[in-house]
Amino acid sequence: MIKFLKPLIAGLLCCLLLPAIAQQKNQYVKIVTAQGYCIVKLYNETPVHRDNFIKLVKAHYFDATTFNRILKGFVIQGGDPDSLYDKSKTLKPEQKWIQPEFNPALFHKRGALAMGRDDNKDKASFTTQIYLVDGQTYTNEQLDAIEKKFNLHFTEAQRKTYRTIGGTPFLDQNYTVFGEIVKGMDFIDKVCAVKVNKDGNPDKEVWMKITVLSDREAAKELKTM
Repeated sequence: MIKFLKPLIAGLLCCLLLPAIAQQKNQYVKIVTAQGYCIVKLYNETPVHRDNFIKLVKAHYFDATTFNRILKGFVIQGGDPDSLYDKSKTLKPEQKWIQPEFNPALFHKRGALAMGRDDNKDKASFTTQIYLVDGQTYTNEQLDAIEKKFNLHFTEAQRKTYRTIGGTPFLDQNYTVFGEIVKGMDFIDKVCAVKVNKDGNPDKEVWMKITVLSDREAAKELKTM
């Protein structure tokens, strides 16, 4: 009797543990500049991009880079610029391309964190280039046109977000979104307020410092929202 019960008990335990595994805690990072800071939640639905980002943050890779391209109404781009991915050069060990992790539920709303890339046909991301979405709001008619042009489909919830909060919907399913700002959305406004040239390059260097928050640190930050 016992030998028949063992597989049954093991199966029950597995069923009980699966929801806990599926509900993995999100990890959070803090992005700081001279202009202010924000707290970003990283998505578990994009594990390759999440883990790559966390690894580089823990190695302080981004602390030696800047937000080098600031385009109000579009994005704030930082990390390694495109020029550092020139294939004729010897790339740093951290500089790679990783396959996209597109998820229809993850979209380019204002405050979204995503990975940049070049025009490679696989839409693979640069491992060391990031951007935060500023964007703008869109009408239903404009969203209809974007859906048709880029072969996309926006849910009603996504449409409402693009109509009221804004974003860059034409980037959906073309660049991997792997996180979002959950505290300090005004960080975008503050960074976008810096003086830039016609190409979006800031007159004064916009340094960044990024840290991975512990569960306790994240809870404390989110508690004060």
